[in-house]
Amino acid sequence: MAPSTAPDSNASATIKIGTRQSALAQIQARAVEQQLKDAFPDRTYKICPVLAQGDKDKVTPLQQLSQGENAKSLWTGELESMLEAGDLDIIVHCLKDMPTQLPDNLALGAILEREDPRDALLISPRLPSGTQLSTLPEGATIGTSSVRRAASLRRVYPHLNFADLRGNVGTRLGKLDAEDSKYSAIVLAAAGLKRMGLEHRIDQYLSSDSGGMLHAVGQGALAIEIRKNDEAMIEILSKIRCERSTRACSAERALLRALEGGCSVPIGVETTWRGGKNLSTGAQPAKDYDKHGNAVEEAEPDMDDQELVLKTLVVSVDGKESVEYETAQKVRSAEEAEAMGREVAKILIEKGADKILEKISAEKQWAAKKQLEETKTTS
Repeated sequence: MAPSTAPDSNASATIKIGTRQSALAQIQARAVEQQLKDAFPDRTYKICPVLAQGDKDKVTPLQQLSQGENAKSLWTGELESMLEAGDLDIIVHCLKDMPTQLPDNLALGAILEREDPRDALLISPRLPSGTQLSTLPEGATIGTSSVRRAASLRRVYPHLNFADLRGNVGTRLGKLDAEDSKYSAIVLAAAGLKRMGLEHRIDQYLSSDSGGMLHAVGQGALAIEIRKNDEAMIEILSKIRCERSTRACSAERALLRALEGGCSVPIGVETTWRGGKNLSTGAQPAKDYDKHGNAVEEAEPDMDDQELVLKTLVVSVDGKESVEYETAQKVRSAEEAEAMGREVAKILIEKGADKILEKISAEKQWAAKKQLEETKTTS
């Protein structure tokens, strides 16, 4: 793609990119900065790291932090305040951390090409090489702070135990690798590990066909938040957005919004495209090559002629109750994808997903209160 001329009347102004302070967040922000530089090399850019509320508080259980209104600003609140004030021009988010309802004067400006959306299992170095979920010993403990991940795995592997695990990727790996670690394995997003150059630590990719695990809504995708009606920024971002990922993620987010409206709801999804190369939405279709190694164009049918396949799973915390549904439709725009997501939400509710989610909400509040009391007692 040839470099573009930015449409902004203030084309000499530095574009300030907001991000969380973690190492992974800054890697992601730099990746977005590079895409913008490739599209608009004449512009200047500045990455502005900010410590989010969810990163500040390492003591309060995540379930407690993510209750009620707090869930909406746990990872985004400080950054959004700066965006509203004009101290930032864009914010780079992991889409899975973005609430489905944004502040009235802010908007989702673009979804970029999605990395691998699957979850990944990392096995303790103390266990034999080649160990996977199915061969973990009875009573083995898996570390995760995600209700969705623990519930999904309990459904298929009721003999395993689960323990809360928070911190950035490096911290979690350190806890897994420690000689006295209580964890036999941990579960992390494959996308983050790949972006950090840690793909070699992945022992098993988890999916509907491997471990019975569906990923979180928006997982693997980077999203750019902007001020609503910032037409110049919308035009700039149009050069780096990914239509394929946008349609898939729009269906996922509409489903989540219709069911509950918060990013902490334990709903698993899996989106693929049928009619082309049937690759996960985490990757663009690979090019075909001739015998000389040259890329052969027109290897992939038009996206409008393919079907978006959406698998969904809602599981109770103990893994004993679940509702599943799978459908496939042609979606020729993000709006059609959103309509598909809403339709699937209605079907899940008809199948009893709302009752499971209501029970989970009550259980999370009780567990968070109990855990907070225990933390205060021991501190």
